[in-house]
Amino acid sequence: MTAHEIIIRPIVSERSYAQMEQNKYTFEVHKDANKYQIKDAVEEIFGVKVTRVNTLMVKPKTKRVRYVAGKTRSWKKAVVTVAEGQSIEIFGNQA
Repeated sequence: MTAHEIIIRPIVSERSYAQMEQNKYTFEVHKDANKYQIKDAVEEIFGVKVTRVNTLMVKPKTKRVRYVAGKTRSWKKAVVTVAEGQSIEIFGNQA
């Protein structure tokens, strides 16, 4: 897998924004990627030194549309901690 196949997209939420102050960035990653592959992909794409990678599987939730019940998809999340003094510019120009 290439680095762009491993890192699918950044996760944008209030919690992920709060973690950016602690140099932690959240990404949706490929289900089969391990922590070493995620670390190498983030270092290759963003040019930063990764110190820690935490992963978790997000379980599907039950949703209803009128009378039909279904489930959302399951996916893998990675919280990546970068070295002190470094940052990832996810949205181009941050203030």
